[in-house]
Amino acid sequence: MAEGLEGVVAATTRLSHVDGEAGRLTIAGYAVEDLAPHASFEEVAYLLLHGALPAPRERTRFVEDLASRRALPAAALHVLREAADAKAQPMDALRMAAGLLTLRRAGDPLDEAMTAIASFPTIVGSYWRMLHDDAPAPVRTDIAHAAHFLQQIFGGEPPAERARALETYLNTVCDHGLNASTFAARVIVSTRSDVISAITGAVGALKGPLHGGAPGPALDMVFEIGTPDRAEAVIRAKLDRGERLMGFGHRVYRVRDPRADVLARAAERFYTSGGDERLYALAQSVEASALRLLHERKPERRLSTNVEFYTALLLHGIGFAADLFTPAFAVGRVAGWSAHCLEQLREGRLIRPQSAYVGPTDRHYATA
Repeated sequence: MAEGLEGVVAATTRLSHVDGEAGRLTIAGYAVEDLAPHASFEEVAYLLLHGALPAPRERTRFVEDLASRRALPAAALHVLREAADAKAQPMDALRMAAGLLTLRRAGDPLDEAMTAIASFPTIVGSYWRMLHDDAPAPVRTDIAHAAHFLQQIFGGEPPAERARALETYLNTVCDHGLNASTFAARVIVSTRSDVISAITGAVGALKGPLHGGAPGPALDMVFEIGTPDRAEAVIRAKLDRGERLMGFGHRVYRVRDPRADVLARAAERFYTSGGDERLYALAQSVEASALRLLHERKPERRLSTNVEFYTALLLHGIGFAADLFTPAFAVGRVAGWSAHCLEQLREGRLIRPQSAYVGPTDRHYATA
């Protein structure tokens, strides 16, 4: 029996391939390091939904269509205000509002997918501002998706270098094989439920700390260390206590996580062109010390930097608080969830695995 479905092939997909042994991630035929730093998010979303990059006219139509769907139903805004009054966590608010997207353009799977992709930045940004006693930023349709996300969080005109850094991040995390949230979405839509329901279920799966909650602690360790000269002593003490170093090691990748490479380069570009270079130098020192000590302590294991480490560094540099890290992940991953839902509807059947019963069999109900 495969615990946690480890090694079990539950679906075929044309969307992404994770090669953990070689440290490769392929997105619809493109290496992530080739696609993510250069493509727009809209191009990547089109690629996932339609199987190829758009021609110029297709790209223009797609960008306009996606932008036209950014406004939220009134009921969703009402729920977000109630959630903000209750000080709900941002992922809870995203889950609540996501389910209400069925009130807009519901019925056609591709239509629902487009609405979800377009609406997630508005949900996250509107809620974040409400949570901090600010009015939601006006929805704009004249700026690109990543810039719109920044505008919804911070208001004003998004700086180009921050928009590009965020866009690279969203592209990098858009899809990653049959992970827990993607599998949850495919299971739900395999019942022929609607795409919005499936995506709402995926948000619930992503909320769990074993799936979407680790980037914040990775950054906490960097801040705890504080200065490069303390890196080795602090990390060595953590390992002596048996603590896990957040941001290092991955269940699938046996060599360096390719997404970490993409985001490391994005962080370097961002931090050396006006960001906090001292923080960047500290993070590099922490990474070098952690990798050296992990190799020293566990030479039999290939523990490398994973996507969480540079996710935390990049999103912090952009200005996101740690509570926004997982919702930002969802803003990128919703494109993959949507594409998997469409693929499951086209090609799949009801997902219904078996379970192995290990309970008692010889009990009898005593009658009076």
